[in-house]
Amino acid sequence: MGRTSNGRGAGSALREFLNSEAAGGIVLIVAAALALIAANGPLAEFYFDLLHAETGPVLKSALGPMTVHLWINDALMAVFFLLVGLEIKREWVDGRLSTWRQRRLPLIAAAAGMVVPAILYLAITGGEPALASGWAIPAATDIAFAIGILALLGSRAPTSLKLFLTTVAIADDLGAVAIIALVYTDTLDMVALGIAAVILLVMFAMARKGVMRLRIYAIGAVCLWFAMLLSGVHATVAGVLAAMTIPIVKTPGAPDAADSPLHRLEHKLVPWVAFLIVPLFGFANAGVSLAGIGVGEMLAPLPLGIAAGLFVGKQLGIFGAVRLAVRFRLAAPLRGATWLQVYGVALLCGIGFTMSLFIGALAFADPDLVEEAKIGVLLGSFASAVAGYAVLRLAPLHPRHQEEESRQAGEVLADGDVSSMEFER
Repeated sequence: MGRTSNGRGAGSALREFLNSEAAGGIVLIVAAALALIAANGPLAEFYFDLLHAETGPVLKSALGPMTVHLWINDALMAVFFLLVGLEIKREWVDGRLSTWRQRRLPLIAAAAGMVVPAILYLAITGGEPALASGWAIPAATDIAFAIGILALLGSRAPTSLKLFLTTVAIADDLGAVAIIALVYTDTLDMVALGIAAVILLVMFAMARKGVMRLRIYAIGAVCLWFAMLLSGVHATVAGVLAAMTIPIVKTPGAPDAADSPLHRLEHKLVPWVAFLIVPLFGFANAGVSLAGIGVGEMLAPLPLGIAAGLFVGKQLGIFGAVRLAVRFRLAAPLRGATWLQVYGVALLCGIGFTMSLFIGALAFADPDLVEEAKIGVLLGSFASAVAGYAVLRLAPLHPRHQEEESRQAGEVLADGDVSSMEFER
């Protein structure tokens, strides 16, 4: 990675991430649309046969031979979670979540945005035992999809909103990973789990000893993934755990450092995840046959609970939490953004697509329930995307919008970062 004359990294990992996620979000939307077309057109049989084609080998007897679908969901998505983990660590150690003052509002918003949808889901499904395990499906936010919609608004979306959305989604991802690890694990192989713990400790020890070569960590991450796969904990959690071991060089007031392994790896992964892995996941998981599905099927407890959780629960939880946090002076309002615009972003947080589909596949063993869950995710995410875009497109701009955007652009050029610009002083 090159460096500018002032010694800073050539490009900010955060800004590159935002740009790639915006473009990747558009690609994801296209991939999801293609999946729906393929699953409901003349290519339907080929589409489903391709996803379930056995490619071998048998890595775990409970999974059977590896299929295209399993490679995408269990292996490629581990790389996605690796990037999620890198983002969480960067923001927590040296970014917009590095102090408790900065963490307060995003964490409050993310927590409320997970709890309220879960409560609404359980209320609608009536506590039916067969559906109870799906409570976490509407608790997630798809950052790529949401930022992609926000990008369509161009300069009408204040920088503070983009940063707030990103921060809330990262905190949301942290909660989703914890749920996957703690809730969606049936049986544990303690020997494999012990091996995974040893591998993780070795990787942490390497970081403490100052080992900076990414290839060594890559080997450790692959071994950790395989041990986690055998342990019974979902293998993708290995991506987040591996990310926590990658060394980071702090760069206060600068985007990143050329000698920081974490920043280098993040730069390498962002385009692959944004333009290949996440769209592939969307294409492999959004394809649901709509044959015979009418209004009655869409209003069944499972899809209705998920859709309502995403569309209603997310906006109530996040917007309500922000209003209360500002009202009780736990946080300051977003700079250069009106309350209507904040509400629009709360709506966009109801786009649960990638993570919600992922959790839906873990929540139910019955394939029919998985398909119903997909319908709910698609309905809730689509409604949130359309409503969020409409609100943000029609919302009047803040009186200081242009002034704030010009000032923030100047500060980014001068300081190379945007970590201290979100809130009113």
